[in-house]
Amino acid sequence: MRAINDLSPKGGSANRRFIHTDGGAALILLAPMVLLFLCAVVYPLIDTIRLSLFDIRGLAPAKWVGLSNYANLLADASFRTAVMSTIVWTVGTTALSVGIGWGLAVLCSLAPRTTLPFRVMIFCAYGIAEAVSGFIWLGIYRPGDSGLLNAVLNTLGLENLTRAWLGDTSTALACLVIAYAWTQVGLPLMTCFASIQTIPKSIKEAAYIDGAKPLSIMRHIILPLSLPGLKVAVFINLLGSLRAFDMIFVMTGGGPVRSTETVGYFMFRESMMQFKLGYGAAATVVLLAVVLFVSIPLLRQRTKEAT
Repeated sequence: MRAINDLSPKGGSANRRFIHTDGGAALILLAPMVLLFLCAVVYPLIDTIRLSLFDIRGLAPAKWVGLSNYANLLADASFRTAVMSTIVWTVGTTALSVGIGWGLAVLCSLAPRTTLPFRVMIFCAYGIAEAVSGFIWLGIYRPGDSGLLNAVLNTLGLENLTRAWLGDTSTALACLVIAYAWTQVGLPLMTCFASIQTIPKSIKEAAYIDGAKPLSIMRHIILPLSLPGLKVAVFINLLGSLRAFDMIFVMTGGGPVRSTETVGYFMFRESMMQFKLGYGAAATVVLLAVVLFVSIPLLRQRTKEAT
């Protein structure tokens, strides 16, 4: 036995000790995920930043242009319109989905068991793919009598309000905001409902005894104490709105007259349809910078609250 141990490599025991330690085991288990992250996230990010410094048009040789793509973006009226559409889209979809979700959570908290099927049905919309949801809402907004919305308006005698909802520049973006917000209500409903359920009943009962009205209880008790779930919903829905693409692609394709084109769709159009890969990559970097600008402060705040 001793002879066999003497024949083993001198570093074998050290390697075994490293593997058996918590740090060594953690590194071994994390190595595949770290490698995947480097290949799927870090490398494409670095390569996108590199591409944004070149003028690449189709199969033509790449031409170094430095920061010219970014300067051209600032001077591009279509990009400025896309930025404004992105702001309206992001604020509108986040405020609408989170606001409706919180309101429904408050109502559901009054009868948790009775409203369980209702909560499940609302959350199911969150699990539907955005492209599928887009086709559903296309049937609602379809022009003429074949569209559900126009058919309902005709039935109510409001024929003067019917229109091509997605073909009108004054209504197309608002219709998209409503459609996308419908798909995102489920998450705020569940997170806010969970936060409201953690509020002790004794606090609300004491408020009732002191003569507080329902609106006052909602404003001064339920809303402040449900902020943790509300913040999570705002953070997730905000980032989801910034990267939204599928529903816009299915329902309007950025039209009419590029009025529903967000920065994400602008990036797709310039890269994949106009074959200006460097210009589209510059738009991608700008969108990434905006996402980081929004997400990093929120993540820091959540980290401070957790500690």
